[in-house]
Amino acid sequence: MNKSKAKLIVFTAPSGSGKTTIARRILNDYQNFEFSVSATTRERRENEVHGKDYYFISEEDFQNKIENDEFIEWEKFYDYHYGTLKSVVEEKLKNGISVIFDIDVKGAVNIKKYYPEDSVVIFVMPPSLEELKKRLTERKTESDEDFKKRIDRAEMELTYNDKFDYKVINEVLDDAVVQVKEIIDNNIN
Repeated sequence: MNKSKAKLIVFTAPSGSGKTTIARRILNDYQNFEFSVSATTRERRENEVHGKDYYFISEEDFQNKIENDEFIEWEKFYDYHYGTLKSVVEEKLKNGISVIFDIDVKGAVNIKKYYPEDSVVIFVMPPSLEELKKRLTERKTESDEDFKKRIDRAEMELTYNDKFDYKVINEVLDDAVVQVKEIIDNNIN
């Protein structure tokens, strides 16, 4: 068997499409894959661990890292910054570790720009906008205002679906996971 090449496996999709669930399943099934840990300016929650859940840094430190071009991508969501540190990703690639990303569409575009040969970007599509709304409603995690923001953002993100390497429609989770594994296997060997 050929030696696998470390890659950046990027899952992007609107919230509620199933990208996080698929990413977790992939992490369970592949050796030498790790989840990308983002830096953030938000406060650490009670059960979160620095360096495992996020790299918790100050707003000033985050701004300095932006100015020094230390992020592959970064974004501001709900008053906090989130970003992927180049140094962390490059260290993992150098050590033969593939990195799984669960990221928004703009971040996925940046990863593809920085690592065109080393990244595989998979856009996870909901079967329909109506199904996406149903999934988000069933989660019961957002206020009405946040729900509307997520739907508005989802509509924008769906316009990006042709910008990535692969598109997987997540109608049946197990089928979507099988498709994703085929994509990964075809790209890392």
